[in-house]
Amino acid sequence: MSSRSYITKIAVVGPESTGKSTLSQQLAQHYNALWVPEYAREYCEKLLKPVSISDELNIFSGQIALEDRLLNKAEKVLICDTTILTVKIWCDYLFNSTPQPVLDQLKSRRYDFYLLMDIDLPWEDDPLRDFPNLREYFLEVWKNELHTLKANYALISGSNDKRLKNALEVLERLNL
Repeated sequence: MSSRSYITKIAVVGPESTGKSTLSQQLAQHYNALWVPEYAREYCEKLLKPVSISDELNIFSGQIALEDRLLNKAEKVLICDTTILTVKIWCDYLFNSTPQPVLDQLKSRRYDFYLLMDIDLPWEDDPLRDFPNLREYFLEVWKNELHTLKANYALISGSNDKRLKNALEVLERLNL
């Protein structure tokens, strides 16, 4: 972690095609902060086969390494486009269990606040997106997982411009 003053970590999370990357980049620009992209996207673009549990562990490790590297360079705020909680959600759904290293890291890796993206944006097709008909299901999974972590979070809804406004209003209450 940075030797500078405390770094506020904001996680932007939620189901597929809900504007996480867009909002993450907008928030990073607004706060003149570093943005941690979603490592899974880069990793999965290179896959030539369906994702395996081994791939999920690689994504887990890659996301942690990327986040830690950028955390050491952050000044005040770090905006994270997803977290390793995504790995748990996908492992549970695809493989009916989550590897222990992921579960262990979830207990200790904390974020100051989560912005949970609502499913009210239209689905955008993308070769790396798989479940357009399961967004309601995954939104409930996200809510349950955040509740289990006792995480501070807010549901962010509306069009892209409205989402940014809503997110900034929520974060303003955190004195960012």
